[in-house]
Amino acid sequence: MEVMKKSKDVDEYIESFPKEMQRLLEQVRTTIKKTAPASEETISYGMSAYRFHGMLVYFAGYKNHLGFYAIPSGHEAFKKELSKYKMGKGSVQFPLDQPLPLKLIAKIVKFRVRENLRKAKAIKK
Repeated sequence: MEVMKKSKDVDEYIESFPKEMQRLLEQVRTTIKKTAPASEETISYGMSAYRFHGMLVYFAGYKNHLGFYAIPSGHEAFKKELSKYKMGKGSVQFPLDQPLPLKLIAKIVKFRVRENLRKAKAIKK
């Protein structure tokens, strides 16, 4: 079930999906919030999104997969670990019939936090 209507926040976005997808989206949300507690939760491009010194990651629910978007750099850095999933330039699709790779998602979020901090420090100099 693709939901492209505009949600006002991540709670509303997640609630717009069937119960099983809600459970998966909440797992990803919790993983991101634990890994990047200072990040700001928002809706961007109609998806759940997280900012910390710039955009970190996005995620979205679809009929047959959960989409995860770590901007191209996050996917490039973890290309080997993500290779068993269907990928686009800046996206990866986690099938609904497999456990979500939450530890890998946390590693990617940590990578993006470090990357954004480096960029922010470079801009200040």
